[in-house]
Amino acid sequence: MPVGDIGRDHLTVRCARPVQTTRRGLLKAASGAGLGLGALLVGCTASQSTGEGGRQRLRAAFSSAGLQGTWNKLGYDAAMLWGDLLGVEVVWFDGEFDGQKQREKIELIVDDDWDFCAFQAHQTGILEEPVKRLKARGIPVISMDTLLVERPRLREAGVWIEIAPDHAAMAEASTRYLMEKIGGKGKVIHIGGESGHSGAQDRERGFNNIVGKYPEVKVVGGGVRWCNWKTEIARNTFDTLLQESDEPIAGAFFHNDDMALACTPALAGSRHEKMVVTAVDGQKAGLTGVRDGLLAATSVNPTCMIHGYSLIVGQFIVRNKEKIDEVPKQIILPSPLVSKESGNLDAMFFLSDPRHCLV
Repeated sequence: MPVGDIGRDHLTVRCARPVQTTRRGLLKAASGAGLGLGALLVGCTASQSTGEGGRQRLRAAFSSAGLQGTWNKLGYDAAMLWGDLLGVEVVWFDGEFDGQKQREKIELIVDDDWDFCAFQAHQTGILEEPVKRLKARGIPVISMDTLLVERPRLREAGVWIEIAPDHAAMAEASTRYLMEKIGGKGKVIHIGGESGHSGAQDRERGFNNIVGKYPEVKVVGGGVRWCNWKTEIARNTFDTLLQESDEPIAGAFFHNDDMALACTPALAGSRHEKMVVTAVDGQKAGLTGVRDGLLAATSVNPTCMIHGYSLIVGQFIVRNKEKIDEVPKQIILPSPLVSKESGNLDAMFFLSDPRHCLV
């Protein structure tokens, strides 16, 4: 089982080794030491009948910011895979990268029959009212990746647990690598996701934490350019910043791999062609970008773990009749940096494969 640091209210998952535990103690074991997906599955199948009629089939509502993103789509794949394995019918509501559309969809389904719900909000706060209605009905809600509301108010709003990476640390690792590669000086571009997304806000903070240590680095345009996770907006913004600079731009940091990979073709044959580009997500598209030299590095945002843990923890809460005070408020998942020299590229390709959905 993974070894982690446990405080009263949160857990940080680090690494994995095999474990066995009792049914009632399994979720607490996960909280105390951070179970990996495989170990959680072992515990579940040991504690529940694997026969078609021997285990209660559950129904869960899931929603993410937008399935147009490769990160979000792989999270969808993970939830569906683990749902099939664990007897949970997953019904998905696509946010379409539009907070209002996502809210409208969730508002329409809050009175339906759900055993639990797991949401990645397009913007922090946008789903607060429907989540409160789910709380009033006694339906557990899990916050995935992005804070559904500000952290101090999660339980008040009806969120049982937040399952997410450390977004600031992901950005720090990617930006630190960028600074090393450009020698700690020169111009850099900062392309952000959605300004109201708590993860994007933390990525901005992580970037600034590192860049602030390098007085010879200048951020083109004075700071982050928010692009709402949309590749077309990112590409247009990036092209404009390239054209405005008469001297080569040393590097760029992107809040996700999709936006980064949409922008790198503009570098070929330009005065910026030696630009070092780093990003966040570390799934197949980004890993391929690292392998092919389009990206220097990417930090893994473990979408399969986020969505898989949400499915697994949710079904444990329901099947084991867990009480909210038995569940940690937060589980922080690992986010390793991947580069050609990091030694983990092949492993990450395997773990993020949609047939496995493990990271």
